[in-house]
Amino acid sequence: MLFNSYAFIFLFLPLTLLVYFLLGKARLTLASRAWLVCASLFYYAWWNPAYLPLILASIMFNYAVGTGLGRLGKPEIGKENLRKIIFLAGIIANVALLGYYKYTDFMITNLNFLTDSQVQLLKIVLPLGISFFTFTQIAYLVDVYRHEAKEYDLLNYILFVTFFPHLIAGPIIHHKEMMPQFAAIRNKLFNYRHFFPGLFLFSIGLFKKVMVADTFAVWANHGFASPNPLTGLEAWAASLSYTLQLYFDFSGYTDMALGSSLMFNIKLPINFNSPYQALDIREFWHRWHITLSRFLRDYVYIPLGGNRRGPHRTYVNLMATFLIGGIWHGAGWTFVFWGFIHAMAMVVQRIWHSMGRNLPKVLAWFLTFNFVNVAWVFFRARDWGEAANVLQGMCFLNGAGFPSLEQILAWNVKFRLFLKNIQGTNNTIWYILLALAVCFFCRNSNEMVKDFKPNWKYAMFGAALLVYSLINIDKASVFLYYNF
Repeated sequence: MLFNSYAFIFLFLPLTLLVYFLLGKARLTLASRAWLVCASLFYYAWWNPAYLPLILASIMFNYAVGTGLGRLGKPEIGKENLRKIIFLAGIIANVALLGYYKYTDFMITNLNFLTDSQVQLLKIVLPLGISFFTFTQIAYLVDVYRHEAKEYDLLNYILFVTFFPHLIAGPIIHHKEMMPQFAAIRNKLFNYRHFFPGLFLFSIGLFKKVMVADTFAVWANHGFASPNPLTGLEAWAASLSYTLQLYFDFSGYTDMALGSSLMFNIKLPINFNSPYQALDIREFWHRWHITLSRFLRDYVYIPLGGNRRGPHRTYVNLMATFLIGGIWHGAGWTFVFWGFIHAMAMVVQRIWHSMGRNLPKVLAWFLTFNFVNVAWVFFRARDWGEAANVLQGMCFLNGAGFPSLEQILAWNVKFRLFLKNIQGTNNTIWYILLALAVCFFCRNSNEMVKDFKPNWKYAMFGAALLVYSLINIDKASVFLYYNF
């Protein structure tokens, strides 16, 4: 079930909220938690009921491992080996599950290429949200092993994993930041101080997805799939369209996830914070997919040694972390290369700062944004050929394709004639410029909600966004991060 669907907005979300708060008002706390669990499992099964047993089996396995680790507590040295064996078995099982569904066909394809064999692909369908609920549970097991979390109530654990706002595409949450909120009695009672800001945030996210991201998706899809060489204007319009589509699609999902969760009085961690305003690549990763960056830092980079073993080992650790981050996003060499070039950018930035060098802020921002934009080409392209076509166009190897200066000054440009390979319209360039201005200069939704006041100004603005988006939902399109 998609956040940007009539079924979710008019049936699932209102009904789930109503029953949850009615049970909470009646002090039926166990029933309210059970209802939220059942609603979340129904939400997941809506996509494909066949995969409901998979997520339940994953939950039961990790609950058993976590409970076993927790009950062992801090044993004597002789029993510590048992904790390590249980912990490693849990991590390996989770990685194996993710690897089977996400990377089996990728490995078979590469095996066939290297050995000239003809092993048939299994054509495994990726279960929705498996990357996110697997990483959530890996983080939980690590936290239990480190004595930073424990959970002996099965219902609580199922709720922690399946809470529907974060289940499909994050944020990736920690047990210790969520369970106190689920346990608080006051959070089971309706609170307009949370409900209306949550509804406001949800409306912003819906508008981002329906009116902005899906608009840019058309030009990005046609540009990357174009069988014809792209001109410079077409290639830059296509790459920027995808850069903006991904921005508003992912931030829109995040807003709807945080907004719907806030309606239940539950605050999910911020996952997106104006990343295109970053002045260097490190800052970009502090702003983009924040909880994934946190996961990779805490459970990959730091355990590998972080920056504690000298600069050369730091660079190796960065490379390993970003390669894992790249392959996590998708089973393809373009994703691996995307992770590799981000790792190289992090290494270059560290070396540059270690030399005491600094760039003017405008230049630093310009280089960072354009690096990110070029890197997204590999992230989006289905293969090297698509990436090469777009990049060749961006290098103006197929001609510039720009309108004349006279046409631009006379405001008489028919951009659709210059953007035919990406199915552009006369407004494509203006929409791109406007969206970029919003990304670069406007307050983000987190800041807007922080300043939210229940008055007519916010009510009218939120209502306008919500109504306009609902009118324009022609069909519920899938969020990009559902593919990861």
